[in-house]
Amino acid sequence: MLVDIIKAFIIGICASAVPGPILVLVIQKTVSKGRMSGFAAGMGACLVDTIFSVIAIFAWAFASKFVEDNENLILIVGGVIVTVLGIFMLFSNPLNKVKNDNPKKTLGFWDFLQSMIMGFSNPGAIFLMFALFAFFGIGTSTQGDWRVAPIILSVCLGAVCYWFLLTWLFSHVFKKVKMRSIIWISRISGTFVIVLGIAFLGEGVFQLLFVS
Repeated sequence: MLVDIIKAFIIGICASAVPGPILVLVIQKTVSKGRMSGFAAGMGACLVDTIFSVIAIFAWAFASKFVEDNENLILIVGGVIVTVLGIFMLFSNPLNKVKNDNPKKTLGFWDFLQSMIMGFSNPGAIFLMFALFAFFGIGTSTQGDWRVAPIILSVCLGAVCYWFLLTWLFSHVFKKVKMRSIIWISRISGTFVIVLGIAFLGEGVFQLLFVS
């Protein structure tokens, strides 16, 4: 059980660390409006990841046999989707997806809401969550019992820790970062996402050819 909780914590970090428009949004909020605004945006993404992890867990609970028989297929499909998203990120300008903010100081509600809407508008995120759960081997051993709750909470905690550290870094270490440099961050991040997608795809193909 402890191993699953640790794995879930890592899943929360990985799901948050996969770069994209939300990462750009959080950085932009932190640089332009301060750490609290950036962290509020991160919490919007955290809520989305937590909800997606609940969906992933209960999808396993209600369709465990399907997942057991098609785990390699989930990895392959998830790997293809993640790779395509990475290619899109590599060749697109992420700043075009971030709207100009109202200069008024807020309590962070709009930052939270904006990030949450952006997260739900990305259907690839739910496939990423399925792929992460399959990659780390979580799901079939936690069907419908009390062990589901700590795993979900651990995913949430991993995401919170990631956004807390990221906003702290950009508010204290990278204060003078220019928004144009985020384009380079997106390019490097896109390459990372492609590698991650290929890893998922390779794991699925390996299981299909040599394990099944």
